[in-house]
Amino acid sequence: MGLVDRGRMPAPLTKLFNIGRSYSMWVYQWGLACCAIEMGAAFASPRYDVMRLGVIPLPASPRQADFVVVSGTVTDKMAPAVRRLYEQMPEPKYVISMGSCANCGGPYWDSYSVTKGVDQILPVDVYVPGCPPRPEALLEGIVLLQQRIRNEDMGAKWRHEEYTSLQASNAKKNPPAADQQASDAAREPIVVGGGPIE
Repeated sequence: MGLVDRGRMPAPLTKLFNIGRSYSMWVYQWGLACCAIEMGAAFASPRYDVMRLGVIPLPASPRQADFVVVSGTVTDKMAPAVRRLYEQMPEPKYVISMGSCANCGGPYWDSYSVTKGVDQILPVDVYVPGCPPRPEALLEGIVLLQQRIRNEDMGAKWRHEEYTSLQASNAKKNPPAADQQASDAAREPIVVGGGPIE
């Protein structure tokens, strides 16, 4: 993958790799509270059939996972373990925060022992709001993450740079103001439903 790291990958090949990566993602499930029931329904139930989206649940370890879904209340005591789990995942890696507790602390936000959102310790790519969110909302978050992966610059992601879309990386050579605004908007985390993070 030396071509990817150096940014010398031809655009058609980059698009092909991105499509392949978006439809073959192993998900590591980090269920900490009641939202884990809805996450289990989305990943284990034949009703939702998450494998049709190209998402394979239950990898053997975080070292084989492409993204992690954190659902439930993250306590300050659990935060180092969640961070260690994220650090064990190979690049490129993604995070989905599922439910109000994982997003911002939820009904326990004023407790002394609750982390005020998993984004305090991990870079979150997709927020799925709700208490608890429905399995369909999690599936929508996965589809939105797949769309982001299909449009991202692989070299920038693997060099640990912020999210850069293919269009923005091509426009960096001579960036007009509109392209710069589109690039800034593309770096923002995705919120399912487009509403506020609750």
